[in-house]
Amino acid sequence: MIRLRSFFALLLAAGLAPVIASAQALLTITAGWELQDAAKVPATGAVVSSAVFKMDDWYKATVPGTVLTTLVNNKVYPEPTYGENERPEIIPESLNQTSYWYRTVVDVPVSYAGKHIWLNFDGINYSAEVWINGSQVGTMRGAFVRGRFDISTIVKPGGKAVLAVLVTPEPHPGIAHEHTIKNGVGQNGGISGLDGPTFLSTLGWDWLDAVRDRDTGIWQKVFLSTTGAVEIQDPLVTTDLPLPKTDSADVTVQTTLKNLTDHAQKGVLKGTFGTIAFEMPVTLGPHSSQVVSFDPKTTPVLHIANPKLWWPNGYGPQNLYKLRLRFEQMQKVSDELDMSIGVRKITYSVPDSENLTISVNGVQVFIRGGDWGLDEAMKRVPRERLEAQIHLHQLAGLNMIRNWVGQSTSEDLYELCDKYGILLWDEFFQANKNDGPDLDDIDTYVANVRDKILRFRNHASIALWCARNESYPPKDVDDALKVLMTELEPTRLYQANSAEGRGVKSSGPYYWREPRIFYKVDAPFKTETGSVSVPTLESVHGMMPEKDWETIDDDWAQHDLAKGAQRGNLYPGVLAKRYGDIANLADFVRKAQLANYEAFRAMYEGREAQLFHPTTGVITWMSHPAQPSFVWQLYHYDLEPNASLFAVKKATEQQHAMFNEATGEVQVVNELAEPIEGAKLKLTVYDLDGTVAKEHEYDVSAQGYAATSLGAVEFPARLSAVHFLKLELQDADGKLISENFYWRALPEHPDDLTALDTMEKVTLDAKVSRKLEVSKTLITVTLHNPSKSIALMAHLQLRRKSGERVLPVFYSDNYISLTPGESRTITMEADPKQLKGESALVVLDGWNVEVEPASGVGVAIETNVDAEVGHWPVTGLPFATTGLR
Repeated sequence: MIRLRSFFALLLAAGLAPVIASAQALLTITAGWELQDAAKVPATGAVVSSAVFKMDDWYKATVPGTVLTTLVNNKVYPEPTYGENERPEIIPESLNQTSYWYRTVVDVPVSYAGKHIWLNFDGINYSAEVWINGSQVGTMRGAFVRGRFDISTIVKPGGKAVLAVLVTPEPHPGIAHEHTIKNGVGQNGGISGLDGPTFLSTLGWDWLDAVRDRDTGIWQKVFLSTTGAVEIQDPLVTTDLPLPKTDSADVTVQTTLKNLTDHAQKGVLKGTFGTIAFEMPVTLGPHSSQVVSFDPKTTPVLHIANPKLWWPNGYGPQNLYKLRLRFEQMQKVSDELDMSIGVRKITYSVPDSENLTISVNGVQVFIRGGDWGLDEAMKRVPRERLEAQIHLHQLAGLNMIRNWVGQSTSEDLYELCDKYGILLWDEFFQANKNDGPDLDDIDTYVANVRDKILRFRNHASIALWCARNESYPPKDVDDALKVLMTELEPTRLYQANSAEGRGVKSSGPYYWREPRIFYKVDAPFKTETGSVSVPTLESVHGMMPEKDWETIDDDWAQHDLAKGAQRGNLYPGVLAKRYGDIANLADFVRKAQLANYEAFRAMYEGREAQLFHPTTGVITWMSHPAQPSFVWQLYHYDLEPNASLFAVKKATEQQHAMFNEATGEVQVVNELAEPIEGAKLKLTVYDLDGTVAKEHEYDVSAQGYAATSLGAVEFPARLSAVHFLKLELQDADGKLISENFYWRALPEHPDDLTALDTMEKVTLDAKVSRKLEVSKTLITVTLHNPSKSIALMAHLQLRRKSGERVLPVFYSDNYISLTPGESRTITMEADPKQLKGESALVVLDGWNVEVEPASGVGVAIETNVDAEVGHWPVTGLPFATTGLR
């Protein structure tokens, strides 16, 4: 198994690459940083930032990173997300009640001579004084605003620059909420809401333990850059299509030029993307700014024929153009910016409906999304890790991430959403009014919102901006935001409230429910609904010490299985009642994967059953965990997906066969505009022993943008207490386009599935192979069920031969069920470096499944013995009654 303590080698972040970057040489400042509690540094900023200052007992600092990240990396404190290490007696609350000095020495490149030199910060939480070579060059306030300081007169090219930053935590860090069995997960948020643009969730939420330093620190990149006499500021690129036609596009490019000198400046602003080039001569007075615009009326080349369009996941390719803006003077470059743009048009309504309906390039998009509360508890988000997470969302068939309260904000997030076709419902920094007071520093808040919009607005993936989670902002804040939208955002929707307006609703529920309950539609566009989502056995082992494996204690509560909106205190009982008594942790995980699959498939199918009539979107609370957790996730914190992800992947097929678990109908969901004609759907009902109880074939004609009912299933009069339903949809050419598999109890006891535990054990045959393709290792596994029984929920896991898991892995499918005689091929994609030169080992577990060992060149497959219930003592997995807080 892989422990979180060793896993954190994957989390050490390098500098973040911006989507808009100066073509002038950047110098990212990651090395040489040191950190100390300001209370232990009596010197002034002028002294700390001088060459003569002596540092005694300072810590080697991680930048980008938070204060706590540095202290953990220096082994002052243990890894906070493991076990109960986050408790205040281990990591003190005092971390959020003091300021900190960061200090480093930078060699200023000789090549910077004769240029304006800029010191840049992409994000500091919460406020900062910035000093260099004995002089204060500026301040910052709010976690999401950038700092940019002209240091041309303070530093010397070829010399050294002593940089010191005094970072102060948010003014109202509040009283932390402790997750315990006795008290549950506690209150969400609190007084930190007064501070506005910060990581409000770090005070503690029902999905996140309090982070003791509240993520104080230099959490984003620091770098030097240069310009000439004129700089390019805040470009804005918009695209328009003559819908319903998409055979041309109008592109508008706007930017601000600023003269940094005491003298008038002349030059030429040039732009290029694809094969298109445009330019304009510009004269600027001393210290003046000018907005320069290009549009198809003034610049005909910006009317583009047959553009390569950007599409959301599942609807087409994510084409991106590289736009370069350059200001030249006397054939020398004064400033230059590169940025990626996508040609697309987003609209928000359709005729005869007031409901939020997102269309891209004239195509209605059924929104299948996931909420992100925070990307990582301590903001440790290297690009490689973030890319794996976005890739997993793409794999699950999702097309939107909701950036809840704007807590996940980095260049990489936006760039990767562009790359993978994931639309962003992007929010500003106000939580539900029940989770904390209204902010009290509107100027700081508006400055952070303004900078966020200016920084990210050119990303194709941003679908809309939302002001506040589950509440309307105060009128003065709302008015200020509307002014910003008018000024800065000419095309995107402004949604004031994530839970109201345009048919939008939030409010859960957030606990596990029977599949039929998810079909009760309370709003056309649902921004929050969720379920408990238990990780794999190996992930559970990796997030807590062995002493806590077989008793549900405060360690489990620390990882969110406790009293609260998730009803974690009731979940083990619900699981046992539905699937049978729980023998031990392995059995808990085994049964939980059934529950994961049932709930998360129904979460999406329940909305698709009323596709566009009236439902237009559903976003699960949550798709992504900020810490190791038992709830609200498609994959674990260690990046291993559980059954929830593959249930969502199944449900999000754009042409999809499904069994309506509320009405008993068979439905064909067609999210695309073109109708399905001449198709066939085969229905097969199996008894618990695997015998066929019924077969039926439907002729299918399904219109576009709708769910078509083929009628209620007429089940045989005699069926086993639990039985199975398989659907196979083939197009007019006989190609399989969707298959689905359900387990079901008789109507007289619809929630008693305990008979599943009487199923015969099935030993599968397997073939495995391995090959290297470009920079990917591909493992192919073909499973065959030679028995006369159903093989339920076969789960594959890729490891190295030594037994350690390979993470992350991108599976074509998983948690699959095989009927008698059926075969299925699954592919696994992994980074070759993760195999560390070892042979690959695939292990298999499941509800009633094992596998006959087999091997190929460089790969083998065998049963995952650790996951078998009988491998462990029977404990009953009780709740702890002693040792609780």
